Amino acid sequence: MFKQFLFLLLSCFWLIPGSPMAAQKKIIKIAVQVPLSGEQAALGEHIKLGAQLAVEEAAKSFRALGFDLAFVPYDDQAKPEVGVVNATNIVADPDMLLVVGHYNSGVALPASEIYKDSMLAMISPANTATQITDRRYANVNRVCGRDDVQGPVGARFAAQELKLKSVYIIHDKTLYGQGVADAFRDEVKKLGLKNLGYEGTEERANFSPIIIPMKARNPDLVYFGGIYHQGGLLLKQMREKGVKAVYLGPDGLDSSEMVKIAGQSIIGAYYTTVAGPIDAYPESAAFAKKFKQRFAKEVESFGMYGYDSAAVGLKAIEEAINAHGGNRPTRAEVSAAIRKLKNFKGVTGSIAFDGKGDPVKAKYFVLKFEKREYPGKVVKVIEQAAPQVKKP
Repeated sequence: MFKQFLFLLLSCFWLIPGSPMAAQKKIIKIAVQVPLSGEQAALGEHIKLGAQLAVEEAAKSFRALGFDLAFVPYDDQAKPEVGVVNATNIVADPDMLLVVGHYNSGVALPASEIYKDSMLAMISPANTATQITDRRYANVNRVCGRDDVQGPVGARFAAQELKLKSVYIIHDKTLYGQGVADAFRDEVKKLGLKNLGYEGTEERANFSPIIIPMKARNPDLVYFGGIYHQGGLLLKQMREKGVKAVYLGPDGLDSSEMVKIAGQSIIGAYYTTVAGPIDAYPESAAFAKKFKQRFAKEVESFGMYGYDSAAVGLKAIEEAINAHGGNRPTRAEVSAAIRKLKNFKGVTGSIAFDGKGDPVKAKYFVLKFEKREYPGKVVKVIEQAAPQVKKP
């Protein structure tokens, strides 16, 4: 009798909401890791909100399967060491089945090493550095394009569309900024543009030591590989000091904050991006309306990519649950299910991953700030498959 009583007592305990067994059976957590504080928080916030909206919309279908979804945001502060600590905490939680992130490739690279050890699926909305997927980790994916395509897209536009003859290249010394600047530099060399300077900087306030020699060399184009908080200020100070060169940068400039920082100097500047503006996608108008109703703000480009990263991951988790008789899938099973998805219809278009975790095809946009207003006007769109790399 006592044994029967003890068995019933223990059974009731394990089914209490919040108890270890109940959590393991009933809760699936989705993490997002992006900068939510500091200089890059504006972009990170849009990625977070996009992912949050996808989780909220999927909650009903997961409840029908017997699981509650929980959305857990992490602030990586755009710092590799913080991202690694957060990643360690994320993988330690057995309820975590997906990470949406990161924004910075320099944070994603070391953090993804942590995810790989437990096969926790990562889908990035924004990491463009080639190394992210060239390692061929089975759990690491991205819905955006790559720097070894984005850089050359900008270079070809400068040479072939704008007919420019010389360039001065600056980067922010990060994995992302230097990576895309190097890809740009290599392509302009092939195209015959004269490279008048190549310089890395971590400056945040006074760009005069860079602008003075730049102005003396009188380039047709200044290319900046980095993020808007530096890029906007560099552009503003260039114009204040009389540098009239065309200004071009990558998707790190793809933010309304770029316009706020650069002010009137933004007019005439160009940027390339792997995330097109709202009006570049057929499904985006309805999404933008939903986003504004939920969060009382206009969505920016990477908000859509945050949404799609979470949505494609959630679809894979749902399929993995169904494939295993309604049981909770393992992390490895979720990672495998993500790669098996074909032509998932996202806000940004059809999504499918190749064997490295790159999108089978990705779009690259060139935009121009014709007014002191975000986003710029799309002047060119290129759709291209990811370059193939040999297995190590």
